[in-house]
Amino acid sequence: MRTKFGTLGFYKKAVWIAVPVMLQQLIQTMVSLIDNFMVAGLGDVKMSGVNIAGQILFTLMVFMNTICTAGGIYMTQYSGAGDRRGMRQALMFKSVIAAGAFVFYILACMVFQRNILSLMVIGNSQAQEILDVGVEYMYLMGYIGAPMIISTILASSMREIGRVKVPLVISVIATLINTFFNWVLIYGNLGAPRLEVRGAAYATIIARAAEALMFICYVSFVKQPFMPRLSEGIHIDWRLFGQIFRKGYLVLASEMLWVISETVTTALYNGRGGADVVSGMASSFAIANLFFVAFSGITTATGVIIGKTLGEGNLEEAKREKTWMLSAAIVFGFVMTVAGMLTTILIPLVFGNLSEGAQSICRQMVMMMALFMPMWVYVNVQFAVSRAGGDTVMGAVVDGVWTLGLILPGLFVLARYTRIGPVKMYFAVKIVDIPKIMTAHFWLKKERWVRNLTGGMDTV
Repeated sequence: MRTKFGTLGFYKKAVWIAVPVMLQQLIQTMVSLIDNFMVAGLGDVKMSGVNIAGQILFTLMVFMNTICTAGGIYMTQYSGAGDRRGMRQALMFKSVIAAGAFVFYILACMVFQRNILSLMVIGNSQAQEILDVGVEYMYLMGYIGAPMIISTILASSMREIGRVKVPLVISVIATLINTFFNWVLIYGNLGAPRLEVRGAAYATIIARAAEALMFICYVSFVKQPFMPRLSEGIHIDWRLFGQIFRKGYLVLASEMLWVISETVTTALYNGRGGADVVSGMASSFAIANLFFVAFSGITTATGVIIGKTLGEGNLEEAKREKTWMLSAAIVFGFVMTVAGMLTTILIPLVFGNLSEGAQSICRQMVMMMALFMPMWVYVNVQFAVSRAGGDTVMGAVVDGVWTLGLILPGLFVLARYTRIGPVKMYFAVKIVDIPKIMTAHFWLKKERWVRNLTGGMDTV
């Protein structure tokens, strides 16, 4: 037990980092759940339209989180080494890549929205009705791109140096703003016009803009070690930028493969019926996100703790911490299974206005995802360990081999030659996570992740 589990003090440190991050993610999830609850009151079709449009925002969020993860590998280790210059260059890396992503996001939301969204409802019996709603919502979502990018970069940077409370407070305030304007604008309360789906979009725009403004004000008045000083100007060390990118592009490749598989899966199961399938699956993820917050908390704690230990040069200690975090992941995963099962009581309360078919799909999906939690928490910690030491190859190989070799081909076979429903199709995809965990296990044993990246970077 002494070798598999760490001391109480070690886990207190992990909890101190993880809980505020989980709370922040939970608050953001509650915003999404409130959005879904209020939009669900408008019926299956409008719920479905908002959901398919949200897939584009989801892709940007994953991309931004991935870029922040790549830059965060260096941000955390430079923080451990006390190197402010390195921390600022990690911030510059995130900002430059995000600027490029923003251009593509705007094109997707405001120029090619119908072309893109039509791919999400191929074969759906109510495709045109869903598309009409989705296109309107997606156009408005273009306006939240810039503030969301700013908030994501600053919040992630603060978490990576262990300052987790301020992002939590800002998220609470943004959530309250979003909830209030949802109530006012969707249904036309306090004398406001009833805007329905457009009201949900406007509320999100207002909340995201306020969140970004609060982050900007905070880092302007409370100096952060990763923020450049005005006297220094903005300087990008392109040599270091290239070194970060060579590590980061594999993280990006891994996560984008995952997004592709999730998007293809969504598009295929959306075609297995009408609006009830789309809204039922969408509502299940809105509920499941309440316990998916486990991922952000434990992976952030893993990255911060192990990354700082590696940055300090304590390589043997980092190896022990890896074992301790993986052991904790198993226990934590089973706790989150119980939590996930309990969330099913929310389905009739939150989504009672959806059809019986949609609610049934939602219930089945939530139960299934809860059962997968121990496995998913464990594999997320495996990836966090490898990335903490700059081993970004593992994630790319593990995701790439199984996604391209089995998941995507298998999906098209299931869609073409079977009539199984969306829940069974999702199960068939996720069971592949078992060989992923086994592959990652043997990879971690090679200890390619045990590296200090703050010095001798040319040889890394």
